[in-house]
Amino acid sequence: MQTLTVELEDRSYPINIGAGLLRQQSLLQAAVPARDILLVSNTTVAPLYAGAVREAFADRRVVEVTLPDGEQHKSLATAGRVFDVLVANQFGRDALVLALGGGVVGDLAGFVAACYQRGVDFVQVPTTLLAQVDSSVGGKTAVNHPGGKNLIGAFHQPREVLADTDVLATLPERELQAGIAEIIKYGMICDRGFFAWLEQHIDALRARDAPVLSQAIYRSCQIKAQIVGRDERERGDRALLNLGHTFGHAIEAATGYVEWLHGEAVGVGLAVAAQMSQRLGGLAEAEVARVQKLLERAGLRTAAPRIGAAQAARFMGADKKVKAGRVRLVLLRAIGEAYITGDYPDAALQDTLQAQFGA
Repeated sequence: MQTLTVELEDRSYPINIGAGLLRQQSLLQAAVPARDILLVSNTTVAPLYAGAVREAFADRRVVEVTLPDGEQHKSLATAGRVFDVLVANQFGRDALVLALGGGVVGDLAGFVAACYQRGVDFVQVPTTLLAQVDSSVGGKTAVNHPGGKNLIGAFHQPREVLADTDVLATLPERELQAGIAEIIKYGMICDRGFFAWLEQHIDALRARDAPVLSQAIYRSCQIKAQIVGRDERERGDRALLNLGHTFGHAIEAATGYVEWLHGEAVGVGLAVAAQMSQRLGGLAEAEVARVQKLLERAGLRTAAPRIGAAQAARFMGADKKVKAGRVRLVLLRAIGEAYITGDYPDAALQDTLQAQFGA
């Protein structure tokens, strides 16, 4: 097992990465001190892994909530169902919410934990590659709104993250590819060497080679932990982690959170961000081609859906990174050197949106 720490003073917490963590009952028990546990999972994950959690806490009260699978269920209505269970079972402030699943489960369970009785503890047990490298770390919790992704949420850090790499063996190929998009993002924002390593190891990563997977997860979490430790609430460079996300969130919202997985939309967003960066003269054509090729080798789509530039701009205008009515974009000077800006010609963004999303 490898362990990283998100350094947030008295709210610091470990990220444990390794094979077979769900089978280590003592590890689970140490991560969860509460007597009353709400286990939140979904219809895909619960039949596979909820039993291991129940066995670890056989001497405690475990109440389970099994949610339908899919981004479209990351809503206030679904969160309301979870609140109802907490209230009906008279859970107190010393209860703990355990999120067992991918990004939707983790985000929603964390949001519920942040809000219930003004905040209870929660632990992340991510079961998708995307959740292990991104959404389980950093304390961003939220639900979606028809007007935009993750518009209703709170910062609420977990007590611990337990990333069992063995569970990735049951992950559908499409979900694996979605997680790889987030891994590629880390290389693009601040680690050119990691990006080059991914170019060399992308086939092994897709083949689920255990050492390669572990290294990719570790380095991704290491980058995110360092950035979150510096800027927990995204007042500065934490926004760099949103490379590709403003464009990607527009895709998800415009298609009703049904057609595209989050990582798939982010993958297209990375390609669009690279193209926008080139249009502004900040990224060489050869580097845009490298980004495009790596995304394609990862099995990801790089062509945006033809939702139209106007609709893409409308959803981008609802993005959380808008300041003073201006969409702030994460762009690239080079692979491994991202920056945040609201200072770009409107015509350049409009041209990019029309080229990628259609007139």
